[in-house]
Amino acid sequence: MNRRAYPSDVRDEEWALVLPYLTLAPLEAPQRKYGLREVFNALRGMVRTGAQWVYLPHDFPPPHIGQAQAYRWMNRGVVEDLVHDLRMTLRMLQGKAAHPSAAIYDARTLQSPPQSGERAGFDGYKRRKGSKVHLAIDPLGHLLALVVTAASEQERAQVGALSQQVQAVTGEQVEAAFVDQGCTGEEAAQAAEAGGIALCVVQVEGAKRGFVLLPKRWVVERSSAWTSRFRRLARDYERLAETLRGWHWLAFSLLMTAKTAELLRTAS
Repeated sequence: MNRRAYPSDVRDEEWALVLPYLTLAPLEAPQRKYGLREVFNALRGMVRTGAQWVYLPHDFPPPHIGQAQAYRWMNRGVVEDLVHDLRMTLRMLQGKAAHPSAAIYDARTLQSPPQSGERAGFDGYKRRKGSKVHLAIDPLGHLLALVVTAASEQERAQVGALSQQVQAVTGEQVEAAFVDQGCTGEEAAQAAEAGGIALCVVQVEGAKRGFVLLPKRWVVERSSAWTSRFRRLARDYERLAETLRGWHWLAFSLLMTAKTAELLRTAS
């Protein structure tokens, strides 16, 4: 690497964890002109700083190279596979079972500029037009599943899709999901039950004024706060919902590779 390092660059111990997932072609393939690690560093910088592709620093590979490779990784789901394996590794390193028995669901609304086009909707509660990112995490705060919809979509309508994804990646080990009052109703409960999950609504006791720390539910609020530190995820800048979804998986992979590398280093 013939340049000064950026704070977002992947460390050696982290690169050893992610390289097997990112190598879609041999590293010595004749068509490869730019180093795979530098392309990955460019993506890490993008999700951290929120820069547009055309403003990518010149000491990275050209923007069209990084963008094309990012879409390849997103379309192949390699970052999702990385996150799922890291989640199991982190849980076992912390003395937990590889798969959780509970999950927490929540959604965050991202305001969108004109790029989102017709897929954007208006969230009357948040008074914001954009997209809604529905998250399912485990009790340690690690991502299990993710669905992107218009902001006008109700959270309870996505319970079924989240439950199906959660059971698919955990081997149907999840028995309960904790949700807020936005997921009340018989329809949401039946959608979760169809996936073998009991829906547990965590309600606010008494009148709510300001931020209230709720049992179980605070974990997903913390995970949402983690993603808000990535400027690419501060708003929905993407034309396609799949791209916004891919950036979220990448952000969680950054958080989890750093934590895994730290725990492995401590264990050794």
